[in-house]
Amino acid sequence: MPPRNLADEIGTDDPKVVPLNTWPEPKALPGGLLPVHAFDSALLPAAFRSWVDDVAERMQTPPDFIGVSAMVAAGSVIGRKVGIRPMRNDDWQEVPNLWSCIIGRPGVMKSPAVKNALKPLSRLEALAGDAFQTDKKLWDAEADERELRGGARKDQMRKLLKENPAADVSHLRSPPEEEPSLRRYKAVDSSYQALGELLRHNPNGLLVHRDELMSLLRSLDREDNAEARGFYLTGWNGADSYVFDRIGRGANLAIPSVTISVLGSTQPGMIQGYVRKIMSGTGSDDGLLQRFGMMVWPDMSSSWVEHDREANSTYRQHAYDAFDHLDDLTPDRIGAASDQFDKGGAYLRFDEQGFGLFREWRQTHETRLRSGELHPALESHLAKYRKLVPSLALIHHLAGFGTGPVGEDSVIAALAWAEYLESHAHRVYQAGAACDVDGANAILRGLRGGRLDREFTAREVTLKNWTPLGEDVEKVKSALSLLEDHGWLRSVDVPPGMRGGRPTTRYIANPKGL
Repeated sequence: MPPRNLADEIGTDDPKVVPLNTWPEPKALPGGLLPVHAFDSALLPAAFRSWVDDVAERMQTPPDFIGVSAMVAAGSVIGRKVGIRPMRNDDWQEVPNLWSCIIGRPGVMKSPAVKNALKPLSRLEALAGDAFQTDKKLWDAEADERELRGGARKDQMRKLLKENPAADVSHLRSPPEEEPSLRRYKAVDSSYQALGELLRHNPNGLLVHRDELMSLLRSLDREDNAEARGFYLTGWNGADSYVFDRIGRGANLAIPSVTISVLGSTQPGMIQGYVRKIMSGTGSDDGLLQRFGMMVWPDMSSSWVEHDREANSTYRQHAYDAFDHLDDLTPDRIGAASDQFDKGGAYLRFDEQGFGLFREWRQTHETRLRSGELHPALESHLAKYRKLVPSLALIHHLAGFGTGPVGEDSVIAALAWAEYLESHAHRVYQAGAACDVDGANAILRGLRGGRLDREFTAREVTLKNWTPLGEDVEKVKSALSLLEDHGWLRSVDVPPGMRGGRPTTRYIANPKGL
């Protein structure tokens, strides 16, 4: 008996099978990236604008890369020195540490752009290093003196207590002298335990810079790295403490506040695959990726113009001055308030006009989040804008040398940031869902080129090992499901044969699509 051909049986009375003459017209598969808002340097504090434009023009790279990186770096310098309380009376408070993911193809100058944006931060590190070396030399030079003074005080205490065991010797005590420590601003490739140690000595917070962000995210996805993942999730909040209770590290090693800013970059294909797993439910679903509110995937210009000139020293100095100001900033200088019942640190609020704008935005934003119209992954991402928008307003205000309540201009800039960033978030999550489109197109090419029979199984596709499907069974099934949803295929469940076995799902290609 010849093998059964379901394609020839398509005209049977079986209601599960579509008759040949009633195959639907296949619908076009979704394609292309969603449009995004272009970057406008007006989003930035005045001190950053011309500097960012100058760097972007000389490098011929999207200004998004530099502008976003500069804001993240500025937020990391502010750290826990001062937060923002967005409501008029409530004690809800946010720390302006931000997480960013810069997306672009290889060769679009992502890494050099970020490096340029971090130069003001690198300068602060260099100055801190010089100060540390000076203090350390002095500390080492005074070692003998400290030892002799300590010995002399002990001798005096011993003499007084020998004469009178109840004698008051408190005047001979000396406050403990702390050895100088190096002020750190960023960490590049540290384990979470090492990062915790750095944060113990740098409680204002640190910027974690990862040139290839996916390596960090994938390592945090591993089950054996659950503690590291939890540590980073705590660090995004910026205000929570953390305790290491490990025998190997000693007990109760407490970090008063884990404040982590993150800046990294990746390629479109890598972020697409990662997002696809989250959206399909096969990836981690604790909101780690959604915390990257400063996630941008800009369009590349089709033209290139050489600008072989020196960096504008005036623009650069303005940016450096703003970072110096943030580094020297104290709550008293800017009129920040404190809460006697809350150890969350000093804070500012919006002024009346700024609060009115924020309140109006939040009302609309919260309503959207509760509409049920957004994919859960995107909904979770946009929900994190509750922290992002107030934080951006605070950074804009302080980097603009503002004092007192955060005003209308800074809130308008933050809301413009939110609109710009949301367009990029839509692109990223839509592109993650569209991973299946690339696989679906590979299957269609195989059908049209005769490399795949009109009737086939998912396993037969997997064995082809076509790019971008490879031998990933889940990718193949998702691509086939997309094709069926758009009328390119029809799946038929085939019962076991005479020899038994398991039922099989076979796919039949729509002849109108071939």
